[in-house]
This record gives sequence, C-alpha cells and structure tokens, in this order.
Amino acid sequence: MFNTPAGMRIHDAAIEQSSPQFAEILTPEALAFVAKLSREFESRRQELLAARVARAKRLEAGEKPDFLKETESVRKSEWVVARLPKDLECRRVEITGPVERKMVINALNSGADSYMTDFEDSNTPNWHNQIQGQINLRDAIRRQIDFEAGGKHYKLNAKTATLLVRPRGWHLDEKHVEVDQKRISGGIFDFGLFFFHNAKELIARGSGPYFYLPKMESHLEARLWNDIFVFAQKELGIPQGTIRATVLIETILAAFEMEEILYELREHSAGLNAGRWDYIFSCIKKFKNDKNFCLANRGLVTMTSPFMRAYALLLLKTCHKRGAPAIGGMSALIPIKNDAAANENALAGVRADKARDAGDGYDGGWVAHPGLVPIAMEEWKKVLGEKPNQIDKKRDDVLTSASDLMNFQPEAPITEQGLAYNINVGIHYLGSWLAGNGCVPIHNLMEDAATAEISRSQVWQWIRSEKGKLDDGRKITAELVRSMVPGELEKVKATTGGGATYDEAAKIFVEMSTSESFAEFLTLPLYEKI
Repeated sequence: MFNTPAGMRIHDAAIEQSSPQFAEILTPEALAFVAKLSREFESRRQELLAARVARAKRLEAGEKPDFLKETESVRKSEWVVARLPKDLECRRVEITGPVERKMVINALNSGADSYMTDFEDSNTPNWHNQIQGQINLRDAIRRQIDFEAGGKHYKLNAKTATLLVRPRGWHLDEKHVEVDQKRISGGIFDFGLFFFHNAKELIARGSGPYFYLPKMESHLEARLWNDIFVFAQKELGIPQGTIRATVLIETILAAFEMEEILYELREHSAGLNAGRWDYIFSCIKKFKNDKNFCLANRGLVTMTSPFMRAYALLLLKTCHKRGAPAIGGMSALIPIKNDAAANENALAGVRADKARDAGDGYDGGWVAHPGLVPIAMEEWKKVLGEKPNQIDKKRDDVLTSASDLMNFQPEAPITEQGLAYNINVGIHYLGSWLAGNGCVPIHNLMEDAATAEISRSQVWQWIRSEKGKLDDGRKITAELVRSMVPGELEKVKATTGGGATYDEAAKIFVEMSTSESFAEFLTLPLYEKI
C-alpha cells in the first residue's frame, strides 16, 4: 500500500488499519524525508535519553538541581530571540486539543488567537489518530475541512486561529515505523510529515510552520530540535528561521535552563509556555524516592503554591528579558452543564487564573474549551487593551533562587477523599486512553496524560514518603490503595457506562501505583497495548 524507501518498514498491523487516504500522507517523498531526518538525528536522541537516565540516577543519589555553571556566560550576555512573525505577535488566548477532525474545526473557529493542535498528551497515539490527524491538519490549512455529525455540518469560519502543532516528546517512539530496523522517534515522525506536506502551503497563505515542543529536560534537547529545524528547512529550500517553536517548560530540570533553551532556539523561538500539570508531575517524578518529599492533595497544589509561583515568575522574567513571549498554562476547569452554581464557580476559577497571569505580565494563556475563550480574552484585554502582547513589561523585580524552585509546598493535608480522587481519575483516564480518547472530561476538569500522571505518581510517591499519611494519621500503603480500587472502578463504570478497557485500566493503575519500579511515563507501557 505504501512505497517506502530502502531501510524503512511500516508494520503490517499499521497497514491493515490504514485507509486509502493515508497514502496521501505517507507518500514516497514524505517517507524519504522522514527517513532522512531519522538517520541524521536518531543517534543524538538516544544519547540525550541516556543522559536523562544518568541525571535521574544522580538526583536519586542526592544531587540537587541548580543553574548551570558551564552556561553562565549565556545567561549574562546580551541577546534576544529573532523578531516574531506577525501572526505570532498576539497570542492572548490559545486553545488546545487533540487532532480529531471536529475538534480541529471548532478550535480554529473558537475566537482564540491561536490553536495548539496536539499529537501528544491529549491524543492517544494509535496509528489511526496519528495519520488521520495529519490529514485533518492538511485539509484545515487548505480550508478543505468539514465534518458531519448529529445532523450538524461543521466548516471553517472566514477568520480562524493561528495554528501551532505539538509533536510527540523525545521519549516516545512511533512503533509502527522502523528505519534501519529501529523504531523511529514519534516526534520526528509527526514533525517530518507535517512539515513536508504543509510548510510551503502555510508560507503561501501568509503564516508559517509553527510548533510546540514538549517534555524537554535540557538545553541540549532544545539544540537537537534546532538542528532538525535547520536541516529540514535546508532540505525543502525554505529560508532559515521560518520555523518557529514555543517550548513547554514542563520539567523541573528545564526550569533551571530556560535562558539556555531560548538561546539554542533563538533563530526559531516563539517563546516559552508554563506547562503546569506536567511540571508538577516532573517534580514528583524527580524526587519520588526522597522519603521527605510529599505534596498534598492534587487539588491543593496550584499556581500559587510556592514552587509553582517561583517557576511561573522566573519563566515570565526570562522570556521578556530575551524579547520572547511568555504563555501561561491551562486551567483544567471547563464549563459545567446542568448546574448553574458549579458552572459559575468554574468560570470564576478560570477568570482568576487568567487575571493573575495577565496581571503578572504574561502575554497569553491556554484554555481547553471553546466556551472559555471569551472569559480568558476579557481578562487579557483588561490588561493589554489593544496591545498584542506585553513583552516590554520586564520583571527585573523577580529574583528566583534554586531553593525557591525547590520549595515544595503544601505538604498537607492528604485526605482519604484525595486519595480516592487520584485512583478514580487514574482508572477513568487510563480506560479512556486505551479506548482511543486521550482528552477526557472527568469530575468537571479536562484531563489529559499530564494531569493523569499527577494522580498516578502521587499515589506511588505517597506510599514511599514518610509524610505520606492521611489526615487521620493512617499511612498510605499499597494495601490501602488496592482495597480502594474496586469501589472506585465501580464508580467509574457507573459514570462511563462501563467497558472492558476500564477493568484493564484498574489493573494497570494498581500495577503502576504500587510496584517497586516506577514507569517513567504512563504512556510508555500503555502504548504497547494499543
């Protein structure tokens, strides 16, 4: 079905799941381009993943993260990122969501300034979703996308949001495609196909190939992306600097290298984003074996918690110092139907979140639902008026130390309800992910892999922390977690209507939260099951 270049193989299972339309994306020329990227850069990806493992071992041995001495000259020297393209100057409200066809149309039509379409955390990366997502974006860019459902016809408005694309992180493979008998990087696969098919079309339409880069832990990982951009632009005859990328700062190690990350991508930079949920997960993961580390109920760890506040303000200061936009993260709250009081509380929470970011100096922030775009936009307009951004608002008053970034509060309380909530969310999300949906409303919050990771990792870490005790004094143990799972599974089934994936999800959650070993990302073992 697909004419692959020498040394590339698409697995039979993927071919069997492919529609004839997939061949329009997986063309010989596109696959040759992707294979060339893989051969050029895969060995460096593997070196950087090995460096992550080595760094994690040093942290477990007691090493404390700090700002790098070897890159001090970068932080002290004068430089700014390249001037922004016109359609990336105003990003007051960004909406995010998976590459599903209806979502793509609704998000582009939402009234947001920009839309980050997602091949990563809000998307189950099965073969259909990945390639159909590429088709959806190709059609949307050419304004040839529509969708029929429930008697309704969806099509693009005359004015749409600026498109940004998030490929998968460095840790994720595309298991259905091999180059020289090795799995290809999921990120290179996603980026390469999108760039090959759409870069010139986007430029012709007055925009450009714009990306979000997830899960990085160091400036060397940013350097790899920058080198890929340089290589890709040269291969397709596109001017250097055409690609622009916003880096999600969603690991605590990256927080210590924000200036260096901007520096590495300075020709291609579109700023940084405060990826709050993965950031919380990263803190838990990196200090998971520290018996004195502990965070309270998930709902109590907010952007006003000391370590989160320090990270958010440092990101803001860093971006504006270097002439780059600072984009705030996403409140997971969503509109609530059939409960006016609860809905108003949720909307008030979104207003407060965006008002804080805009008042601090951020240039924009994320929402997860089209219904929240007007509320978020209002808060930025109160601060910005008609200005596209506030990059000129420097925050020289912000003085953030390594100890500020490591001030992990609050530690308490942890309640039985909080523990049950984590178990419930974990089972519900894992079950939905296995069924092919990576973006799920649960308990009036929009959950994706990042938020589910907090629930999963907190339970694992509470079992091991000396401070992992309920507010009634009981120690959280594997036995206690196992005893609560059947009840939470029944609640999930009652909410969702059941399904075999939830039984499987409960087993996976128990294994992941109580085993001696810790899965680096929950999506890694899950991916092998789809």
